[in-house]
Amino acid sequence: MSNPLVSVIVPTKNSSEFLDACLESIKDQTYKNIELIVVDNNSTDNTKEIARKYTDKVFNHGPERSVQRNFGAKESTGVYVLFIDSDMELAKEVVEECVKKEQATGTMGVVIPEESFGIGFWAQCKKLERSFYVGVEWMEAARFFSRKSFEQVSGYNEQMISGEDWDLSQRVEEIGKIDRIGAFIYHNEGQLRLSELLKKKYYYAQKFATYTIQNKSNSKLKKQVGGVRRFGLFFSKPFRLFKNPFVGIGMLFMKTCEFAAGVVGYVKLR
Repeated sequence: MSNPLVSVIVPTKNSSEFLDACLESIKDQTYKNIELIVVDNNSTDNTKEIARKYTDKVFNHGPERSVQRNFGAKESTGVYVLFIDSDMELAKEVVEECVKKEQATGTMGVVIPEESFGIGFWAQCKKLERSFYVGVEWMEAARFFSRKSFEQVSGYNEQMISGEDWDLSQRVEEIGKIDRIGAFIYHNEGQLRLSELLKKKYYYAQKFATYTIQNKSNSKLKKQVGGVRRFGLFFSKPFRLFKNPFVGIGMLFMKTCEFAAGVVGYVKLR
C-alpha cells in the first residue's frame, strides 16, 4: 500500500491557546492522506469550535489522555495512528517520514524527536533540557504506530495518567522494533512559569506509581526516574549545558526543583 491512511489523534482540554497552530501543522503536512480526530474532555473554552474548522470528527470523551487516545483510535480507520498533544506542532515532513520508515523497515512504532519553544526564561530552560533527550532511547517514546501493533498491545493503559507514553512504547518494543525519524515535533511551552511547572510535576508524580509498578522489571525504569542518571546526561555535554551559563544554571535549578516536587508527590501517594 503506497499511500495508506494515517489517523492523527489529538486529545484536548481547554486547549484553545495552542490548538489552531497544532491542527494547522497537521493540515500542512507534505503527506496528505490524513484523517484528523480530536477527542475533547469537556472543554469550557472554544476548543471544540476551533477543532471543527479542521475536521468533522470531533468527539467528547474523557477523563484523561490515555482514555481519550484509545477512544480516538477506536473511532479511526487509518492503517497507522499518530498521537500528539494539543500544544504540539509538527514539522511538515513528520507524517511522510513516519510512513516511509514503517514501510521500509516494518517497524512497530516510530519515535519523533521533540524540541521545546516558548516565552520567557523558564521556556528557554525547558528547551535546553529537552535538547539533551534527543536520541536517548530511555527518554524518548514512540508516538506513531501501525494499527496492528497498537491493537496487539491493547493501546494505552487507561489506568495510567503519568508515564503512559513510555509504557505504551515499551510494550510495543517487546513485540517488534521501534525506529526513529529526523523531523521534529515542536512543543509549545507558552509563557512557562516555574510555579506551574512544579504543580504539574507534583500532580503527575502522585499518579506515577502505576507506571513504576507495572514496569519494575524494565531496564529503562531506573534510568527514567533516577536523578543521578538524568543529571549525568546533562553534564555529559558541558559545552551545550553552559553555552549560555545563565540558562544552563537555571535549567539545573529547575530540574532540581522538579525532582523535589516529584519526590514529595510520590511519597505522599505512598
